[in-house]
Amino acid sequence: MRYRLGIIAALAAGLATFVAPVSAHHSFAAEFDGSKAIRLVGALTKVDWSNPHTYFYLDVKDDKGKTTNWACEGGGPGALSRRGLKKGDLKLGDTIVVDGYRAKDGSNLVDARRVTLPDGRSIYGGSPGDGGPGDTGQ
Repeated sequence: MRYRLGIIAALAAGLATFVAPVSAHHSFAAEFDGSKAIRLVGALTKVDWSNPHTYFYLDVKDDKGKTTNWACEGGGPGALSRRGLKKGDLKLGDTIVVDGYRAKDGSNLVDARRVTLPDGRSIYGGSPGDGGPGDTGQ
């Protein structure tokens, strides 16, 4: 009996390990404002190609020449790869265009719904099934 309880406890602990990372994923509405569309054009400074969301960072100059670094949240690497965006497509220093929605808290964070690369390709960058604008569920 003790052996059986030990196995059950070990399985429960193992399952908790796999379930915990899923909680880091959030819906669009939890963090972003669908009424605050924004277009960013800037130079790529950093790429964090990881789950559950990829992040990439842009230096964007305003009309007065002031540079602000923006964090852009996209779907996971697998989802982006299926849409045709590979990690190697994002090269530091490249100028890209990001159309998305600002964070509710006013920070320099944007949900990247469409990413236009220097070669002209445009990729849907949102997280599948997050309920945000343009969500295809894929």
